[in-house]
Formats: sequence, C-alpha cells, structure tokens
Amino acid sequence: MKLRNGLLVAAGLLATFSTLPLQADSITNGSFESPVVPAGAFTNFGNGSILINGWTVVGAPGGVSIVSGTFTQNGITFPAENGNQWLDLTGNGVNSNEGVEQFFATTVGAAYTLSFWVGNVNNPGGIFGTTSTVDVLLNDSQIAQATNSNTTTGTQTWEQFTTTFTATSATSSLLFVNGDPASDNSNGLDNISVNLSGTTPPPTVPEPSTLLLLGSGSLGLLGWARKKLA
Repeated sequence: MKLRNGLLVAAGLLATFSTLPLQADSITNGSFESPVVPAGAFTNFGNGSILINGWTVVGAPGGVSIVSGTFTQNGITFPAENGNQWLDLTGNGVNSNEGVEQFFATTVGAAYTLSFWVGNVNNPGGIFGTTSTVDVLLNDSQIAQATNSNTTTGTQTWEQFTTTFTATSATSSLLFVNGDPASDNSNGLDNISVNLSGTTPPPTVPEPSTLLLLGSGSLGLLGWARKKLA
C-alpha cells in the first residue's frame, strides 16, 4: 500500500507542476524591483528614460524616482507595498504630469482586471502633502483616477485600487500619471498587475529551474517505487 501511494503522489506532483502557468501577469516589473537602487536611497529617471524591464518615463522633465523601501526623510518612513522598492511619481521636484508607460500584449475582446497600489504620506504643512492621486490611462484614454487620503502620519501607507477594461487591440498601453499638486513631493505607485478578468494569479509561481528540480525529484520517486516493486 505504501508503494502504491508513492506512485500516486509522484504522478500527482508531475501532473500539478506541468500545468502551472509560468507567468499569469501581463505587466513586466510591476513592483519596480529593477533596476536596483541603493538601500535607503533613491534614483531619479528623467523623461524618456527606460526603466529596465518594461517602463518608459513620460511627461515633465523632472521624471520619476525608484525609491528603496528603507528610505527615510524628515522622520518619515517610506516602505514599499510589495518587494523592496516602489516608484515615486513626483520625481525630481518638478511635480507636474510625470508618469510611466508600458505596452503589453492583449487579446481583442478579452476583459482584463488592472490592480495597483497608491502610496500616501499624510504630512500636513510639510513637503509631502496629505493625499496622493494617480491618473490611469489606457491607450491614451483615462480609465481611472485613484486618490489615497489615508491620515496615518509618520509612514507611507498604501491603498489598493482595481478597475476593468476590454482590450480593443493586440497591444495595449497603460500610463500612470502624477496627479498631485506641485507642492506635494511624494506620490507612491507599486505592485501593478493586469490579468484576465475572473482569474487569480497564484501567490507564488515556481521558476523554471524549480520546476525542473521538482520534476526530476518526482521521476526519482517513480524510479524508487519501481525498484521496490521489482
């Protein structure tokens, strides 16, 4: 009975991992983990810069900044919502219509769900303002305006926003634009994902190398079971 169960477990493992999608999300580098910036600091990217792995900076010359989740200023902490880094849409102090854009493959007629997080610092009378607003455009048409008005002080807090859209072409573009006034020097964006509506990506997806290791381990279990049966 134990040998038979071993064969069933091995077969089940092979079947499970062979059907796992390698990537469910359509967006590349949605948490701005690349390029890596110095811990506790930030790096500015001007208009026209390509943020490695998919994003292009558009709008005002002040650009945007990738910020370390351990960055602090004026006694305020700025943690990332996901991973180790996040994007500040206010960039290098110009604070107008800076943004980032990405083109990605879509299926005409298919419905998609967009999810993203906006980070806000409640800093009354200070340089970081009290709210954070992000305008979202799909193929140059606005589909959402997201405002995080969280009143927590002393740290950046995050709020999730979702919206749906139907693709009208084989390639679509998403543009996230700073909607804060010039006096506000922080507007966080993080953890962007686009998935077919009605589907939920797995929390973690094994890398191809992990799948190979699991597969070879399962094959080894099959071989061991056959040896015992012989």
